[in-house]
Amino acid sequence: MSDMRAALFDRYGPPEVLYVGKRPRPAPTPDEVLVRVHAAGVNGADLLDRTGKVRLVTGRTFPKASGIDFAGEVAEVGASVTGVREGDRVWGLLGRKMGSMAEYVAVRPRQIAPAPENLTPVQAISLLAGGATAVTALREKAVIKPGERLLVRGGSGGVGSVAVQIGKLFGAHVVALASAKNLDFVRGLGADEALDHRTTPLSELGRFDVIVDTAGTQHARFRRLLAPGGRMVAVTLDFNRLLPSLATILVSTVHGSRRIRVFSGNPDTELLTEITGYAERGDIVPVVDTVHPFDRIADAHRALGAGGVRGKHIIRIT
Repeated sequence: MSDMRAALFDRYGPPEVLYVGKRPRPAPTPDEVLVRVHAAGVNGADLLDRTGKVRLVTGRTFPKASGIDFAGEVAEVGASVTGVREGDRVWGLLGRKMGSMAEYVAVRPRQIAPAPENLTPVQAISLLAGGATAVTALREKAVIKPGERLLVRGGSGGVGSVAVQIGKLFGAHVVALASAKNLDFVRGLGADEALDHRTTPLSELGRFDVIVDTAGTQHARFRRLLAPGGRMVAVTLDFNRLLPSLATILVSTVHGSRRIRVFSGNPDTELLTEITGYAERGDIVPVVDTVHPFDRIADAHRALGAGGVRGKHIIRIT
């Protein structure tokens, strides 16, 4: 069995713990496909995993791999798999495990879909994780309706920048919070209003039917901005204050009409194919901040952790 390059780390810590090492190239089972990865995105989940903030789930077995999304082409098809051919351009998500920042990944067919034909792998991967999160948050969890007021916290980030676009696609009036330097960028994505999160008082924001929170902090304060019957979807938690964060969410499900919902994404082919359609029709456009070479993965983690991102940091694998 031949080896491949993969992003790994041998202990929890700062970006410097990451390195590109060798591990065995996966051999697909009869019901899997092997994908040659061209590009992968750097997501908040990667930072949480690397720093050990979710170590109760990830454990202390090392080395650990990084990455949850990928775009590439099918290199090998398992004997029991139908509907997928070698050479197909695909994109996909690993669900709740890590390891897409590698030259190859072995996945079930339900974890992939045809990649947008009009986009390069680098462009495409800037939309996938954020798109899956945004569609699930807005349509499945919040059940947003045309004309409702939507607030997106972190409107310029990897999830927020796609949530702004999906919100407009679903007919919402979109208000986005972002840093001052990114307000024009967010407006260009379709936000009806873009406001500086550092200087805009919450009291001036008004009421919202739906809030998509990509920041993970101050849930109680932002919950007060919900109109009666309003819904907040928290796509991340404050892992520095995890118990108070969870308590706020739990209380919201018991008391009052303003609910906070959370979810752990595990999208399937149907949802991924839907996002492919949005991209091919131009309903959503790529949001690439910076493309990093594979061996500079630590730089990509450092840049995402510094904040102020415009879209996604991408790792070019091949």
